[in-house]
Order: sequence, then C-alpha cells, then structure tokens
Amino acid sequence: MRHWLILAIAAPLLAQPPLQFAELRNFRLSSGQEVASCKLGYRIYGTLNADKSNAVLIPAWFTGTSAQLDGLIGAERLVDPSRFFVITVDAPGNGVSCSPSNTGPALDQLSIADMVAAQHRLVTEVLGIRSLHAVMGISMGGMQTFEWITAHPEMVRAAVPIVGSPRLSASDILLWRAELAAIETLLEAGADPRRIMPAVRLMHEFALTSPEWIHHNRPAAGMAEFVKQLEEDARKGMDPRDYAAQLRAMLGHDVTRRFGGSYEKAGAAVRARVLVVAAEQDHMVNPHPALEMAALAGFDVLRLKTNCGHLATRCEDARVAAAVREFLASAK
Repeated sequence: MRHWLILAIAAPLLAQPPLQFAELRNFRLSSGQEVASCKLGYRIYGTLNADKSNAVLIPAWFTGTSAQLDGLIGAERLVDPSRFFVITVDAPGNGVSCSPSNTGPALDQLSIADMVAAQHRLVTEVLGIRSLHAVMGISMGGMQTFEWITAHPEMVRAAVPIVGSPRLSASDILLWRAELAAIETLLEAGADPRRIMPAVRLMHEFALTSPEWIHHNRPAAGMAEFVKQLEEDARKGMDPRDYAAQLRAMLGHDVTRRFGGSYEKAGAAVRARVLVVAAEQDHMVNPHPALEMAALAGFDVLRLKTNCGHLATRCEDARVAAAVREFLASAK
C-alpha cells in the first residue's frame, strides 16, 4: 500500500540507488522465535568518510519502502548525500524485507524492537559501522528512531523522530486496533483478507489528516470517485498479512517498558541530541507522548500547527527540511 508522507519538494530526483539485501542468519525475534534467514532490503546514497562518522540511517514508515524514502534525499531535502552516507532501510514486514508473505508466519508477531535489531545488524555486521551520525524517520520510522536512541544510545549522535512516538496513546491504539481487528476477523475465518482492505484503507484515510482539512480539500460532491480509487488501490496493495504484522509491531511499541514505564528514565538514557518534529493536529499518531518525553528529556522540538494532521510534513515540507538539515549540520 502506498504511503502518503513523502515530502513534496519539487527538485528533480537523484538517480535511485539499487536495492540491496543483507541476509541476517538466525535472526531471533523478541517473540522468542528464530528466523533462519531474514533478508533486509536497503539502499545507499553518498560516500562513507574515512572514519565512518557520517552515516545517517532512515528506516521506512508504516507500509513504506526504501524506494519511497528516495523523496527525502537531496541537497534541498532532509539529508544531503554529498555530505552524508545515507542508508535507507525496508522495515521487516513491508513485503520487501523479511515478512509473513515472503518468509513465514514467525514474522506475524513482529515488533519495532525487531526492526531496529535487524537494522543494528545491518549497520554493524554488514556495513562495519560502529556509530551513526543520525537516525531519523517518519511515522513508524519515528517509532524506530525512538527505539534506536533508547536501545542503542551509545551508537547515535543525533536523532530526528518525525510525527513518531515513543509509545502509543489510547487514541492511536483505538485506530490501529480497529484496522487490525478487521483483517484478523477474515484471517481467522479462512476468508480472503483482501476483501476487508478497502474498508481498512478508508479508516486509514480518515485519520490521515483532519476533519477541517478534509472539509476544505475533499468536496463531498467528488467523494464517490475518490473513495472508488482508494478502494481499488487497497485491493491491489500490500499483502494483508504484512499489513497486520506491522500493525501489531506498532501496537506493541513502548520504549519506556525497559525503564519501568517512565518517560523521564527513558529520556535520561538517551545520549543523542534529539529533534522531535510533532504535528499538533495529528489524528493518526498522537503527538503528546513524543512531546511529553521531549519536555522531560530536554529534546529540541519543532511543532507543526497546520490542519494537515499526520501529513503536516508534506504541507510544511520546506520548513521541516530546512530545520532537519540545520540540526544535522550542528550535531556533533
């Protein structure tokens, strides 16, 4: 399924690097199961410097791919590949990297921690990099960023979680649980789960922006055709088993768990400089957990006040890109 968070910067795209795969053998999941071979997709931009200190890791958002992350890379975008060695990663469960659809049911019980564990092995074992200049990501990529800075604080100098969260709020759980329940109902009944994906897509679309944005940008007179297109896209989109696996990963996400549920203790463990980018009207990933942790830990914050909701990064693309570039340049 296509995601809708690529920054809409008009500069022409760079030639996209080829998709590569790292084979992670005997990959142990947080569920306790072991995958004999987990293939992790990734792409590389730029050149690693002599002391391997300029690497920036960007994990994919929910349902996203490294190919879609291409829109974030460029001189006037979030990360300039002439300065940084950029690694974009296909998160497990997205249908490109190891997923239920291409690897087996062990990946049904995926976690955000598993995604980061796979990336850690890619960075250290495959690429031979011991520290990262930065980790950043949008939405579920922001969740992975919070996991990185709390699980591997010694490895990350700067972090930019964008419309992400250190743990889900009650409103997030209601949304993601509703989507997952719809898919699981058909899976448990032995029916084709793709039948439910049009309805799941409509739920997702409603939460993506805000009622005000929808009112001004989606006239009711044209909704029938718009809904028809959404439903067609959903039927041809991501395998429902993979979609459900990433939903479960987000539903289980909570970086404070290893710190007794405390934002303050989790924040105190972080060694990186952190810029939290939060959309105040986000109806898909509630901004308050990220803002609360930022306040307690002294993280920098960029607040997006637009009515675009979770798509605030697209509506304020130039502002976000400039702030992130400045932050990366200043981080030591």
